[in-house]
Amino acid sequence: MTTPRFVELPLLFLCSPGGPLGYSGSIMTDHLPVDPIDPLELTRQLVEIESTTYNEGAAGDFLADFLARRGWAVEKTPVAQPSDGLAGGARWNVYAGTVGQTPDLVFSTHMDTVPPYIPYSEDAEFMYGRGVSDAKGIIAAQVAAAELLRAAGFKVGMLFVSGEERDSAGAKAANLAPKGSRFLINGEPTDNRVALASKGALRVSLKATGKMAHSAYPELGDSAVHKLVEVLDRLLKLKLPVDEYAGDTTVNIGQIQGGHAPNVIADQAEAQVLIRLVCDSAPVRAAVLEAAKGLAEVSFTLDLAFVRLRAVEGQPTMIAKFATDIPQLTNWGEPVLLGPGSIHVAHTPFEKLAKKELLEAVELYVEVAKQLLSH
Repeated sequence: MTTPRFVELPLLFLCSPGGPLGYSGSIMTDHLPVDPIDPLELTRQLVEIESTTYNEGAAGDFLADFLARRGWAVEKTPVAQPSDGLAGGARWNVYAGTVGQTPDLVFSTHMDTVPPYIPYSEDAEFMYGRGVSDAKGIIAAQVAAAELLRAAGFKVGMLFVSGEERDSAGAKAANLAPKGSRFLINGEPTDNRVALASKGALRVSLKATGKMAHSAYPELGDSAVHKLVEVLDRLLKLKLPVDEYAGDTTVNIGQIQGGHAPNVIADQAEAQVLIRLVCDSAPVRAAVLEAAKGLAEVSFTLDLAFVRLRAVEGQPTMIAKFATDIPQLTNWGEPVLLGPGSIHVAHTPFEKLAKKELLEAVELYVEVAKQLLSH
């Protein structure tokens, strides 16, 4: 067994408008030498690993190995694949901390991305590719910040999860084995502003059934498509809750499929709907069930709560109109939502992140962590 050693770190320079972020101190590690992290290079390495939801295994393996080589005690926890059998391969949550130490603060975000995969590219100002802003650049910034805080004597950990973009499976699994932290800094693209609230998410699956017939004789059939269209029209006309600060509850009909041909009365039809919540889901669930009554079967496949979050003194704020893993990580401490990048380019073909903003995020994570831990 190798005896842990204390290694003098070289000064870490991150070139940002406010000047260099530097630290020269000691850090306990089993490995020599320990070089300062380049968040830009780490982002590139992560983006070059395709990790669309259900395919996060390789990204988890890379992060676990990377952090272990830097002296972190790493745990890989399996995350189950969906029971429908459409996905395969091992995937993980990755936790990194210090042996025998309870962290006061844990950084967390997700390793999975939405499809399709977009290869990494860059220019002098920006990085491009799937995950640069949501959320692999955030991973890199959090790792760099955690190392600076560890070197300064703070008790910190990192939790990187699978499945955030679909069902929060990784967060649900992680919540069963918390590490006792007082604070959780969850990373999502907030333009480096602290979010005061995050909308919830209610994912709805609608399935209508009918009877096939020749379309020239519709009276002999029962169209599932017509039933589904009526339900969706009712959903779009619902008067849903509004929050003074977070805004409207919104409805997006994301997918529709069904039927066989234009000249056949459809015997089946299905739609996937995502509702962004600004309230408890109960009244919205009731409204959906009423809209579908007698026309379609309803399944609620995801229910993430709307959450109000704390401010951090002196930090700019925003309202996150998107959902996060925070409602599923309630056992990991009081949450703060913060990260570089714009949600407006996440999930698009034009995903990008300014290099300057990423480097500033490292400083910001360190600053916010110190503010939280000083109280």
